[in-house]
Amino acid sequence: MSDISFLSQLVTQSRRDILRMVHKAKSGHPGGSLGCVEFFIALYYTALEIDDKFSLDGINEDVFFLSNGHISPVFYSVLARKGFFPVYELNTFRNINSRLQGHPSVQKSLPGVRVASGSLGQGLSVAVGAALAKKLNNDSKISYALLGDGELQEGQNWEAFMYAGSNNLDNLIVTIDLNGQQIDGSTKDVLSLGDIEAKLKAFDWEVIVEKEGNNLEKVISVLKLAKTMTKNKKPICILLHTIMGNGVDFMMHTHDWHGIAPNDEQLDLALSQNPETLKDF
Repeated sequence: MSDISFLSQLVTQSRRDILRMVHKAKSGHPGGSLGCVEFFIALYYTALEIDDKFSLDGINEDVFFLSNGHISPVFYSVLARKGFFPVYELNTFRNINSRLQGHPSVQKSLPGVRVASGSLGQGLSVAVGAALAKKLNNDSKISYALLGDGELQEGQNWEAFMYAGSNNLDNLIVTIDLNGQQIDGSTKDVLSLGDIEAKLKAFDWEVIVEKEGNNLEKVISVLKLAKTMTKNKKPICILLHTIMGNGVDFMMHTHDWHGIAPNDEQLDLALSQNPETLKDF
């Protein structure tokens, strides 16, 4: 496990990466990306058991699937900082012919990306399929997925939740980013999700609720706890309460920054709240 002070530096640096990528491209999704930085750092630096050499088949290693693919800036930042590809490639975000498209793509074989995503509501089904494949192949490793709360309004998720619970996929750990915001407003106002915890338990899932999803140490702990609950006949879901736009005061607690880029002045203000800790790309 990496030193917590180093991981905290990575959190701040990843926020800078996200802001600079979206600003440079003049498009992208900073809000949800900023809210999930702690999750991605905790996942890739403390939870996932993965090989140094990336392979799409993921045999005998943990696999991760990002369902809400529009938060690709945080995904790319952490993959680059973890060494999957050069950090300087973050400069190419959303460029024509870049490997770093606005939504993750497998067309150009970007290390760390196993599936094209961002067509919301589909990622859980892929993760369920991977978990089932590992069961059939006697592979003891875990299938992980991250979902946005807004995409739970897509019905395909609930078929996948039902299937995983009915088939005892206890090698599956799903995290739902509960920031309460989506592109058109709050999830409560657009289409209320109701009692997600009760729904998942009714579908025979183990559920862990973490109210402080932007507290790095607590996210590390909840991922560790989830892992101890595997191989017990039930899939596991972490309900991770986060703040959209976390770390930048004028982007927090609002859907306004779901999918727009900061201008020059806004970038400077946001970066001043997140001083460089490692090295910008």
